[in-house]
Amino acid sequence: MTIHSSDCGCAELPEDGEAAGPCSGAADDRSTPIQAAGEPARLDESHRELRDDDFWRQIPAYADLTAAEFHDHRFQSRNCVTSVRKLRDLLGDRLSDAFYADAEAGTAHSTMSVRISPYILSLIDWSAPETDPLRTQFLPLASRLQPDHPELALDSLNEQGDSPVEGLTHRYHDRALFLALDTCPVYCRFCTRSYSVGLDTQDVEKVHFGASSERWERVFDYIREHDELEDIVVSGGDMYNLRAEQISYLGHTLLDIDHIRRFRFATKGPAVMPQKLLTDHDWLAALTGVVEEGRRRHKLVAVHTHFNHPNEITDISRQALNRLVEAGVTVRNQSVLQRGVNDDVEVMRRLVRRLGYVGVQPYYVFVHDMVRGVEELRTSLQTAIDLEKQVRGATAGYHMPTFILDTMGGGGKRHVHGHETYDPKTGIAVFHSPVVRPGQQFLYFDPIDELSPSMQQRWADVDARRQMIDQALAMARVSPVSD
Repeated sequence: MTIHSSDCGCAELPEDGEAAGPCSGAADDRSTPIQAAGEPARLDESHRELRDDDFWRQIPAYADLTAAEFHDHRFQSRNCVTSVRKLRDLLGDRLSDAFYADAEAGTAHSTMSVRISPYILSLIDWSAPETDPLRTQFLPLASRLQPDHPELALDSLNEQGDSPVEGLTHRYHDRALFLALDTCPVYCRFCTRSYSVGLDTQDVEKVHFGASSERWERVFDYIREHDELEDIVVSGGDMYNLRAEQISYLGHTLLDIDHIRRFRFATKGPAVMPQKLLTDHDWLAALTGVVEEGRRRHKLVAVHTHFNHPNEITDISRQALNRLVEAGVTVRNQSVLQRGVNDDVEVMRRLVRRLGYVGVQPYYVFVHDMVRGVEELRTSLQTAIDLEKQVRGATAGYHMPTFILDTMGGGGKRHVHGHETYDPKTGIAVFHSPVVRPGQQFLYFDPIDELSPSMQQRWADVDARRQMIDQALAMARVSPVSD
């Protein structure tokens, strides 16, 4: 194979017997038709096609429910699937015994409890659940699992290491993360806070952050004492699980702190239980009341949500999000890049455009964190780099999400193109974080099963693995891009 120097600046011949890996500086895709000058780009309009049928009726137990009954947030919250046994009760012989056994084995060693809302359950294609992108996110199958990467950690971002007060992470100079609670309306398999969120599992005894006023007051005291803080992310857990009066109290307390200029409520709720925005009127009033009071004080209060696949956005989602739009609430989305979910160019383009169509600003696409039990969901860094190139231009620039990687060990967020060194062959990337951790180096590792067979063997050798990592770190230290 010949690679011309004009194609990229990091060309490298493959080793014998290895396929050439993708290159972040590769030339244009020769298989893509050349578009004539003067013609606008043409994309399909499928992002506008929002599902508005009675999709829940595919579930035998929901077949007789009216729209009003199914779309009541109380029904959604009280009828979440929390075990494979309950799934069998709902779906019966629509699924094989082998599938149920696979799911039982998968959940037995999961870091996250199972909790799936009726809304999400009804959107899964149960005729092909093995490959369904929504099932993939919420229900593990043992047959799909990959061994954990040897370099990952349960708290891979070291949030606890940057926690001066229980439930508060202060890593960046002017902003902090407030974990207000440790429960969610559903539990995602890929949760970066599997060390604390949800119930204890067979393999993980969790650090719990209950929504207690005493703990919150310690957090508020810290925020008051640190006037460099201007921005707070209120997360958890998920603020969807806070009561209306708790949202009002928390929001107005933050607004009363002079140096806090903005804060964000983080919630996956609109993606997994949009009904709450339509039928829990007191809760919505509490949220919009905080936003309105912030606006009166010239402070910015936003909602950050978490859609990962276009199938999660239905007409009921649009109706729910319209309630926030009507109230003038800024809604931004943070997706997690996942193999078999949204690592396809057309899927990611459709997700980004559909979000914009329903009034949500695509904000971040995170490279999957290196957490336990979900190795088959992680992608290579190269996948994120390539996707970013292919999505850019599909929508307006202010609706183009930033593709980022949150570095292991607490270096903070870095753009996927911002690595000091990256070798797709070894799957090792090195990042610097000159503002958050000057002088330190931070690593990211591609999934081992996506590397060549010979490289997988090298990773299995502890000494060879250490040598590869040391070489990557040394190369980054002499990189022309330095701190």
